[in-house]
Amino acid sequence: MNARISIDNLIEIVKTGGKVKTGVDVYNAKGTLLLDKDILVEKVKILELIKDNGINSVPVNAAFNGGLWDVDGNLIKVNADGLIDFEAPETGAAPEPLVKFREDDTIFPDIATNEIEMRLVEIEEIKKQAAKKYSEAKKSIKKVLTDIKNTGGQFDYDEVEANVSDLVDFLVVADSPFSYLTQEIFSYDDYLYNHSINVCAIGTAVVNRFNTHFSNTVDDLLKGNTTDIYNPFESGGNKQSNSFTCYYENELSDISLGFFLHDIGKIIVADEILNKEGRLTKTEFAEVKKHSYKYGVDLVDKNQLKNSVIRNIIKYHHAQLYEGEERCYPSNKDYTKIPLYARICKLADIYDAMTSKRCYKEAINPISVVTQLFRTYAKKDNILQFILHAFVKSIGIYPPGSIIFLRNGQMAYVLESDGPLVIPFTDNKENTLKHKPDPINISASQVEDSKKVDNRRSVKTPRDVYDILPSYIKKITARP
Repeated sequence: MNARISIDNLIEIVKTGGKVKTGVDVYNAKGTLLLDKDILVEKVKILELIKDNGINSVPVNAAFNGGLWDVDGNLIKVNADGLIDFEAPETGAAPEPLVKFREDDTIFPDIATNEIEMRLVEIEEIKKQAAKKYSEAKKSIKKVLTDIKNTGGQFDYDEVEANVSDLVDFLVVADSPFSYLTQEIFSYDDYLYNHSINVCAIGTAVVNRFNTHFSNTVDDLLKGNTTDIYNPFESGGNKQSNSFTCYYENELSDISLGFFLHDIGKIIVADEILNKEGRLTKTEFAEVKKHSYKYGVDLVDKNQLKNSVIRNIIKYHHAQLYEGEERCYPSNKDYTKIPLYARICKLADIYDAMTSKRCYKEAINPISVVTQLFRTYAKKDNILQFILHAFVKSIGIYPPGSIIFLRNGQMAYVLESDGPLVIPFTDNKENTLKHKPDPINISASQVEDSKKVDNRRSVKTPRDVYDILPSYIKKITARP
């Protein structure tokens, strides 16, 4: 027997004189050990404490001497359906099941028994927080765009600033939090609202990583690691301590707000053009381009926003990142004069647009998008390399939501780019698994070669594999 048993059922067994041993250590979401794997549970209080910690089921592993025993010391057997095997009463009535497997539709455990499951518990908690923040941010951008339509251009900037500040506080504290603001790959409803939040989340992660990396690099120069920087008023020289910061905290807040509002001008563009399924005409494309340098800037002026950071992001998030880049606008500013944060916004904008479903296209596998962006912008400009490095490090080579092949032929869904942490969902013939396998940390030293990523096989698009995705994975791809 190796199953998760309802905590209420375990309590009932102990209440009636039975005993329980899990065979695995039981931790809560914070990593506190609640029950040692070798403890024979004979009192209900221990199980009630576990339940009070929000744990609804507990694994029982027979391979490590775990088990369930009744009041007479007989081993309680669990059948293939997760029910206790015992004879029906003489009345012929069907017995009530005493023990059941957990039957929820999620890959996330409610209890951690190893390092991977500890991370899954953490991911689940972050997802809950992210869903709440996402919902609040979506209401905010909807209100902005609705107000602009109803008033002819006015919106409540202070309210937006407060909402985005709350979102950014979460984004900064959580590690790669945009991973849990799930990509919408099967629906294009509310695209403009979702896109605003995603670009803010992705861009914030990238700009913070860039800020740390680039500032540290400049500090190394100032400290004399590459050249001599000294104080001429002190004999022998005096090397600098950390003194350079590319963007300060208040600037980072403005940048995130700019990311959130970057496409605000699109509310002025006609819906039939924005949502056109076919190729845009030259006239239509010219109209779409105005959302940044014309309509967006006009809205900034109409609301008397004096913030140059927000203005620059709105105006230049489609500008050139290197000399000669095509289909960029506006074209009247040299790429070297485009603010670094506006360049970061452009990468975040492209990534989210390509990995989201639109009325005129399917979503592209995130792995393919990261690869394409890297090939497009690598080695084009020195400062762009810092930005691109921060982008790839933040998104990951295997971004969450990607579909990959393992070397054994199985397909797997990427839960988290760090590792990556994946869950296989097919056999080696691409048939959907009928059970929920354990997640795999690809980078773990004990992982066999057959479970590592097969880079020789082309990645699949989300739409390609939708029909064979199990329900528990389809569930986590849904927009919060």
